[in-house]
Amino acid sequence: MNVAVWAAVRRRPVRFLLSPWPLRAWAFLLSGTVLGWLLFAVLSVLLVAGIGLSVVGVGLVLLAGVAVTGVPVAALERRRLRLVEPVPLVDPHGSLPGAGAVPWLRTRLKERATWRELAYTLLFAVVFTAVGIGFTALLALSAILLVTPVIVWAIAPDTVMLVPGRPISDPVAALPGTLVGLVGLVLAAYAGALLAGAQVRAAQFLLSARGEDLGSRVIELTRSRARLVDAFEAERRRIERDLHDGAQQQLVALTMTLGLAELELRGQDSPALPLITRARGEAKQALEQLRSLVRGIHPQVLTDHGLAAAVSELALRNPIPVTVDIALPRRLPTPVENMAYFTVTEALTNAAKYSGAAQVVVHGRLEGEQLVLVVSDDGRGGADPTAGSGLQGLADRVAILKGRLIVISPVGGPTQLRVEVPCSA
Repeated sequence: MNVAVWAAVRRRPVRFLLSPWPLRAWAFLLSGTVLGWLLFAVLSVLLVAGIGLSVVGVGLVLLAGVAVTGVPVAALERRRLRLVEPVPLVDPHGSLPGAGAVPWLRTRLKERATWRELAYTLLFAVVFTAVGIGFTALLALSAILLVTPVIVWAIAPDTVMLVPGRPISDPVAALPGTLVGLVGLVLAAYAGALLAGAQVRAAQFLLSARGEDLGSRVIELTRSRARLVDAFEAERRRIERDLHDGAQQQLVALTMTLGLAELELRGQDSPALPLITRARGEAKQALEQLRSLVRGIHPQVLTDHGLAAAVSELALRNPIPVTVDIALPRRLPTPVENMAYFTVTEALTNAAKYSGAAQVVVHGRLEGEQLVLVVSDDGRGGADPTAGSGLQGLADRVAILKGRLIVISPVGGPTQLRVEVPCSA
């Protein structure tokens, strides 16, 4: 990674002195010296108290606090580095929304980034602070020498001695001190750039996210999305059971009761008979709609007999003729079967609504450890995954299982939807 302040010195060494870079480097180093001194004091107290109280257990808590001190220090440093480094450093830690103190501490102690940040904190508190104190002394001495004539004029008739035993009597005699102070400021400008760049380079090495940090965050994100999908599937199955065992059974009982009432009134001249007959017909219709809804939530045939049987049953209810050619040597993992089934459902729904197709073909094979599912129709084409047709949701669902969705749908047709997903997902 490049260091901006070093690049500014190399690009134009002379114009660097007249640019804002020296002031930015000085502000970075001086603020770091103050923060480093405070940090050194806090760490010293925590370490001494932690070691001294470790025999009673309280010290272990203090030592754990020392271990994670680098986390807030690193967060502050990543912000403070913007004084001399315009490219921000990536935070290596994942967010922990809603986590308590103990889970937060346990998670942070397991992360390698936490220990790198602790190393930077110790380096900052000891080495960078000591160097910063020396730089501050150089900068202060140079500034004092630069304004020596003003000091001599202000305190006259008292005398000033830059060299012991050699008093300066008037401001003109102090001009050599001004020259030395000016040289000192020039040296401080370049030294500040060198020291600030060294601290930036250390921060880039210890505080920025590495591939292992980002990889773990991607894995955790994938796992969390998979957990959300599993929770959604479990809730959908619960709703399906409640409808099947509750509302559906009540409608069946209602239909039987109305049928018995119709038998009792048949042959009698009762005005209620047509109403009961009509109510029984509407109850049957509601029961059929509810059964269709239950099958759409999660078909029992998918659980009992697998993907091929479930898609074949789905094809029988589709308004467009569907040819099913799915030959699998074994049952697939439940998440893969669910994803494949609802992919076919969405594809058939889109074909019926938008494509104007006369024929749909569903082809599925297991190639190695990967399910390849292809749904094609002879419709007008033009399907766009970004147009809110439901294909984007399918692509997200497939991505959770580390698969991919390919849609080939030129205007005029035909349309082919291809899903490839590993069966170990």
